[in-house]
Amino acid sequence: MRNAFGLMMVVVLALFGASSTWVAAEPAPPPAADASATTTTLSVSDSDLQDLQRQLSGLKQQVSLATNYSQLEGPQDLAQAFIQEVDRLSALLLPEQSQFQAQLAVLGPVPLDTAEAEKPDITRQRSTLTEQKNQVDSHLKALTVLKGSATELLGQIASIRRTLLETEVTQQTRSILNPLFWTTLLNPPLDDRRRLAGFMQQVDGALDAAWQPGQRLATSAMVILTLVLWFVGRGLAERGLTWLCIHKVPEGRLRRSALTMASVIATMLTASIALKLLFFALTYRLPLPAQLAGFSEEMEKTLYTCVLITGLSRALLSTQHPSWRLPAIADPVALAIKPYPGRLALVLLILGAVAQITNVTGISAEVVISVRGFIALVVSALIAALLMRANRVRRGLVAAGEIPEAGRTLAGMVYAFASIAVVVSFLALLVGYVSLARFITYELVWLYIIFAGFYMLTQVLKDACEYVFSPRQSTGKALKQMLGIGDARLEQISVILSGAGRATLLLIACITLLVGGVGSTLGQLATNTLAILGGDGLRRLNIVPGNVLNALLAVVIGVYLIRSFRRWLDNEFLPKTAMDPGMCASLSTLFANIGYASLVLLTLSSLGIKWTNLAWIVSALSVGIGFGLQEIVKNFISGLILLTERPVKVGDLISISGVEGDIRRINVRATEIQLADRSIVIVPNSQLISQNLRNVTLGGSAQGVASLELLLPLDIDPEQVRNLLYDTYTEHESILEKPAPFVRFSQLKPEGITLTITGYVGSPRMVGAIKSELLFEILKRLGAAGIRLAKPPAG
Repeated sequence: MRNAFGLMMVVVLALFGASSTWVAAEPAPPPAADASATTTTLSVSDSDLQDLQRQLSGLKQQVSLATNYSQLEGPQDLAQAFIQEVDRLSALLLPEQSQFQAQLAVLGPVPLDTAEAEKPDITRQRSTLTEQKNQVDSHLKALTVLKGSATELLGQIASIRRTLLETEVTQQTRSILNPLFWTTLLNPPLDDRRRLAGFMQQVDGALDAAWQPGQRLATSAMVILTLVLWFVGRGLAERGLTWLCIHKVPEGRLRRSALTMASVIATMLTASIALKLLFFALTYRLPLPAQLAGFSEEMEKTLYTCVLITGLSRALLSTQHPSWRLPAIADPVALAIKPYPGRLALVLLILGAVAQITNVTGISAEVVISVRGFIALVVSALIAALLMRANRVRRGLVAAGEIPEAGRTLAGMVYAFASIAVVVSFLALLVGYVSLARFITYELVWLYIIFAGFYMLTQVLKDACEYVFSPRQSTGKALKQMLGIGDARLEQISVILSGAGRATLLLIACITLLVGGVGSTLGQLATNTLAILGGDGLRRLNIVPGNVLNALLAVVIGVYLIRSFRRWLDNEFLPKTAMDPGMCASLSTLFANIGYASLVLLTLSSLGIKWTNLAWIVSALSVGIGFGLQEIVKNFISGLILLTERPVKVGDLISISGVEGDIRRINVRATEIQLADRSIVIVPNSQLISQNLRNVTLGGSAQGVASLELLLPLDIDPEQVRNLLYDTYTEHESILEKPAPFVRFSQLKPEGITLTITGYVGSPRMVGAIKSELLFEILKRLGAAGIRLAKPPAG
C-alpha cells in the first residue's frame, strides 16, 4: 500500500513539477562594513571560495560519470548557475576593492624621507588596508579562475553532449517489432527493479516527512490550495486579465493580441504559483534526497513544457472566442485540433516522468532505450492523428465550398514538414533507430512551442507598433507634435520598428531553437540566448541594455532638438538678419547636416562603442568606398564645399552643361535646379565643383541684357530706323539709363541691313518678358512708319 501511495505521489510531483530551485534561500546580504578599516569584513570569505571549489569539483565528477545525453542536462544548468554565482560574488567584491584603493590613496604612499616621522596609527591603518586590498585582489583572481574553469567545463559538456547525441541517434538497437523490446519494458531486469525500489523508498521517506502527525492538516491544506489554484485560480486569473484587456486596451487588433497574450500569462502564472506551493508542502519539514531532488528539477522543465503546449494552444485556437484567434484557422478545424494539445501534454508529462526516473536511478541502457522508443511511438501517433484529423476536416470544408482550395503557403509548409517528420520517426522505430525517433519527436514538439510562442509575440509587437504610431491615436498625435513629422513619416517609423522588432524576435527564435529543447525552462533559454547574443563580438563592442536605452533616448531627443532649432532658424532668427534668402537656406541646411552627423557620433558613444573596435568595419568599407561609394563620397564632400564656400547658393541663376535655371535646394549629394518650365533637374554636387559653371546672379549686382536683332530692307532710311529703335528702348521704364542703350549696324548683305539694339535691365530674370514687350512696341512703330522687315533668305 505504501509503494502504491508513493507511486501516486510521484505522479503528483510530475503533474505539478516540484523543483528544489523554487525555495532556494536567497543569498544573505553582505555584512555592513564598520567605520574602522580594522574591522571591515569582506563580502566573500575563504569558506565561500572553498564551497565554490567543491561545487565545481562535484560538477566535474558528475559530468565524468554521465553515460547518456539526458544525464548532462542537469550539470549543464548547474554550471551556468555556478557562473552566475561567481559573477554575483565578483560584483560584491569590486566596490570593496575600489573603496580600499580610495582609502589608500587618501593615506598616500609611505614617506621616503626618514626625517619625516609618520604617526604609528597611520602606518598600522595603511598596513591593514593594504592587507585587506590584497585579500580582495586574491579573491577576485580566484573567482576569475573559477569562472574560467566553469566556462571551460560548459564547453566540454556541450562537446560531450554533442558526441553522445550523435552516438545515440546513429546507434541501431531493437526495433519496436522485436518482442524483446517490449519484454525489457514490461519486465525489467532485477537490478533495475532494485534501483526503482530504492527510488520509491526515497519517495516514501519524503511523504513520511510531510505527513507526520501534527503536520497532516497543514500539508493537506496546502495540497488542496494547490489544486484550487490550478483548477480554479487559472480561470479567475484569465478572466481578470481578459477584463483588463477589454476595458483598458483600445478596440482593434491590439486588443485581440493582448487577449491572446493574457491567456498564456494566466496559465503560466498560476502554474508557477501552484508548483511552488506544492513543493513547499512536501519539503518544508525535510529537504528532498539527492535522487528525488534531481527528479523534481528535471520534472519542473517537463511540466513547464506541457504548460506551454496547453497554454499556447488554448490561446491560439481560441475555440470559445473565435474573434480572438490570431492565425487564420477555420472554426471546424480549430475544434478538431482542440483536444490533441492537452492529450500530448498529458502523455509527455506521464511518460516524461518515467523517463526521468530511468535517468536519475541509473537504470540499464536496454530499459532506457525501450522507454524512449515507447515515448517516441506514442507522441508520433498523437501528432499523426492530429494531422490526419485536421486534414480530413479541412478537406470536408473545401468540398463544401466553405474555404478556398488554395491554402496559405506557410500553413502548407508546416503541415508537410510535420508529416515528413512523423513518417521518418515511424520508419526509425521500425528499423531500430529508437533514439533518432525520440529526438525527432521531441524536436517536433519543441519546434511547435517556439513557432507558436514567437508567432504570438510578433503579432503583439506588430499590433502595438501600429497602435502607438497611428496618427489617429493619442500616442501618434503626441509623437507628431514632439518630433514635428507628418502622418507618412510616422507610418514609416512604425513599419521600420515593427520590422526590426520582428527580425530580432526571429533571430532569438532561431537561437532558442538551437540552444533549447523539450524540458528547457524560460530561465535556461534566457541564459543561453544571452550567452550567445552577448558573446565576444558584442562584448568587444561593449553593448549593454542600459546603453541601448541611452542611445534610443539620444536619437529621439536629438532629432527633436535639431528639428526645433532648425525651425527657429528658418522662421524667427534668419529672416530678421541682413543675409539673403540663399545664404539663410545654406546655413540652415549646413546646421542640419552637422547636427545629424553629431547625433550619429553621440548615439555610437551612448552605445559604448569604441572607434578602435570599429576598425574592422572601416577596413571592410574602405574597399567599397574606393569603388562603389566613391561617387557618393565625392558628391558629399562637394556638397559641404558648396555650403561653406558658396560659389553658388539657393536662388542663384546658373547655367551648366546646357542646363539653365534657378537653384532650388542644395542637398548633401545633389543640387536641385528649377528650369523655366518649373521642371527640376538634379545635378550631382561634384559637377558644380569640377565643371565650368556660369552663375548669372553671383554677387547680387548682375544686370540683364535685352538685345534684339532686326533684318530690314536696303531701301530704308537707316537714321530713321535707328532713332525709332533707340526711342523705343529709352522710353521703356525697365531699361536702365546707365549703361545707356545703343544701336549697332551689324551687317550689310544683299538680303538687307541688320541692326542690333541693346539695352540693360535690372535683373537677368527680367530679360525674357522685357524683350517681348519691346519687340511688340518696335513692330507697332515700324508699321506706323510704313517700314517692313526684310524676308530672310530661303534655306
